Amino acid sequence: MIRRRSIVASVTAIVTGLALAATPPASGADRPQPRIVWTQCADDIPKLPVDDVVRCGKLRLPVDWARPHGATFELSIAWRPALKQDQRVGTLVFGPGGPGDSGVERIRRGNRFSPEILDKFDTVSFDPRGVARSGGPSCSLAVAPPGLLTSQADFDQAVDGNRAAWTACRATSPVWNHADTLSAVRDLDALRSALGERRLTFHGSSYGTLLGQQYAERYPDRVRAIVLESVFNHSLGVRAFVRTQALAAQDAFDEFVTWCSPTRVECALRGSDVRAEWREVLDRADRGEYQGVTAFDISTLPIARLASPDRAGLSRDIADLRDGKVPTIKLPPLVSSVFCADWPAEVRDFPAYAGLVRAARAVAPDVRYGGGLLAVRACLGWPSPVANPPSRLHVTTERPLLLLNSRHDVRTGYAWATDVARQLGRHGRLVTYEGSGHGAYGTTPCTTAAVDRYLIDLVVPPPGAGCPPA
Repeated sequence: MIRRRSIVASVTAIVTGLALAATPPASGADRPQPRIVWTQCADDIPKLPVDDVVRCGKLRLPVDWARPHGATFELSIAWRPALKQDQRVGTLVFGPGGPGDSGVERIRRGNRFSPEILDKFDTVSFDPRGVARSGGPSCSLAVAPPGLLTSQADFDQAVDGNRAAWTACRATSPVWNHADTLSAVRDLDALRSALGERRLTFHGSSYGTLLGQQYAERYPDRVRAIVLESVFNHSLGVRAFVRTQALAAQDAFDEFVTWCSPTRVECALRGSDVRAEWREVLDRADRGEYQGVTAFDISTLPIARLASPDRAGLSRDIADLRDGKVPTIKLPPLVSSVFCADWPAEVRDFPAYAGLVRAARAVAPDVRYGGGLLAVRACLGWPSPVANPPSRLHVTTERPLLLLNSRHDVRTGYAWATDVARQLGRHGRLVTYEGSGHGAYGTTPCTTAAVDRYLIDLVVPPPGAGCPPA
């Protein structure tokens, strides 16, 4: 291990070099040549013992990349140097998920990657445009509970509420109208260049995989290695999106039922008919027995619990509801402008919305709805056309992108990963974790090794590669 004094000295030298380095234009002679301004990090995030080696920075970029000399905003960045500078491979950029997650916080907490990655890579991440410190809006999107709509009046109220909230938020965010992932791709390329990296090494998680996919599509010659963990599928229309989200939730619930065997001491429902207990809970919610907590609210419990996956926690929730106790149900926040700018909620009226509800329930008889209807509700009324509409991928990178997905992922279902792998063809390679949870890197030595060997040594796993469940 390098001594702290050596690390700090390395940080000082590298930061100075980055601050002085000119940034070559990535394409087009009229593009600005941004530089990162590095500073000490603010005290808004709890420090780790080694946090004094982390540097935070700002990269000033165009709000609208079609007007490179127009208005600007600052992209917020965090950077942690490789602990073994004599073995340093390069810079690994992490693409946060959500949408709405903070990459700055991920780097400052320092717990995203394996010790080998932290030894050999400078790790960098950022708050994507429209998120937190990168022009994130200072407003509330929680204009109404994101529950099930039951009438045209509900539908109209949801649209009106969304538009009122967006109007308020737009005034507080310089990038509100330009928060789509295609714009973020340009930001990522500017960051790569400002870091002095000729080619991008990238690990995207969940929604961050869309950023990696579209970067590889736009800049195939600037890709060194890209990992897509828990793969988002941007090729789906609204009905297919809702249907596949419901399928993912049902699949994860089915796996939970299998886990909760009569001998599973961690399961609070062991020895009972788990599906029957769950359905009775939802029926009681339909009858209004849970003090205003609806069946739609309760149906989000598997989505929240099985992402970890916390199967024991879900079993306790169901047992509590069976016994008349209502657990705390934290509904997901309404989706930010980032998602709505990438995906059109093309739902004209309540009958069209009700058709989506029926489609979800047809493929998810236990969980009923899935997460897709939450996204629909959040983006109803967004201006059309969206900036980054769904499309199939066309990637021609020299090295295949590495996809990693759990077989039973409740949020980014396995069907999404296999479909994206088909779109990539020989330019993608899927590694299947045969277990549960949203996110598989770090879950087992096998999943960690598959990613680490790819990022460090550029070893692409063989076709059909997989890892057994923990």
